[in-house]
Amino acid sequence: MALAPATATERASRVKLMIFDVDGVLTDGGLLFTAEGDTMKGFNSMDGHGMKLLRQAGIETALITGRKSGIVAARAKEMNITHVYQGVQDKPQAFADLLRQTGMTAEECGYMGDDWVDLGVMLKVGFAAAPANSHPEVIARAHWVSEARGGHGAAREVCDTLLRAQHKYEALLAAACSGEQRGLVG
Repeated sequence: MALAPATATERASRVKLMIFDVDGVLTDGGLLFTAEGDTMKGFNSMDGHGMKLLRQAGIETALITGRKSGIVAARAKEMNITHVYQGVQDKPQAFADLLRQTGMTAEECGYMGDDWVDLGVMLKVGFAAAPANSHPEVIARAHWVSEARGGHGAAREVCDTLLRAQHKYEALLAAACSGEQRGLVG
C-alpha cells in the first residue's frame, strides 16, 4: 500500500533551510532603472522580519537569483544572510553547491520561486512555495501558494507557515508581545 503524499504542513515542518528567489518573490518583479542605468528594487520590511524570525527559530535562509545587483548584496548583508548566489544562470547547480556548503539534504530545504527558471530547484526540494502572482506552471507545481503577491508579503507568509508548522510561531509571538524580541527590524 502506497503512503499518502505529504501535506504542505508536513513538508514545511521538515524545513531547515529556506531559499528565496529575489525578483518576483522578495520584490514585486518590477525593474526600475535610473538615468545612469542603475537598477532599483523595493523590498517589503515584513518579509525581511519574517526571514529574521526564521533564523531566530533555527531555520537558515539563502538567496538564489538570476540577476546580480548591489542592492541585493546590501539587503542580504543587512539581513545577515550568508548564503547569497547572484547572477546565477543555473539555479539547480547553485542549489547543489548550497547543499554541499550547508550539509543539508534537498528534503530539508524549502524554496520560494515565481517563474520557470525556479522550477529546476522547486522540483528538488522538500517544500516548494510560490507567491500568488507566480506563473501558472509554477503554481501548479508548488506545494504551497501564498495569498500575497511577490514583494508584498508573500515571503512573510511562507515564513509564518514554516514557523507554525514547526510549532515555533506562538513562542516567537509571545516574546514579541512581552517586549523580549529586540533588534529584529526587517
